[in-house]
Amino acid sequence: MAVSDNDPRVFFAAERTLLAWLRTGLAVIAIGFMVSRFGLFLKLIHVQSAGNVSAPQNALSAWLGVLFVTLGSLSIGASAFQHLRFVRTLPLADLPASYSRRFAVGLSLAVALLGLGLAYYLTLN
Repeated sequence: MAVSDNDPRVFFAAERTLLAWLRTGLAVIAIGFMVSRFGLFLKLIHVQSAGNVSAPQNALSAWLGVLFVTLGSLSIGASAFQHLRFVRTLPLADLPASYSRRFAVGLSLAVALLGLGLAYYLTLN
């Protein structure tokens, strides 16, 4: 099967790659949130088992979690910009006419900003 010069599958492959990076970034953000809050879980277990309210703080898990959340957010943002750069190099014939080419990029940038907001929130608490 010969591929014509006007092939929108190139654009859709690039968009699938962007969405795969979005999914991976969201997974890294979720892992970061869990790692960040794991210290609270350990504190709760310590308080219930020992009956001691002054449980040791685990700041390492909090900062590792924030780093994971930040890494996930930055990877989503970087993949969105890379996708935009690639789509700009495609000829107009490869781009679908009635398809919103900016929706996936806008969604990715919104998720990246929300992830950075989550990282900021985790540093405050």
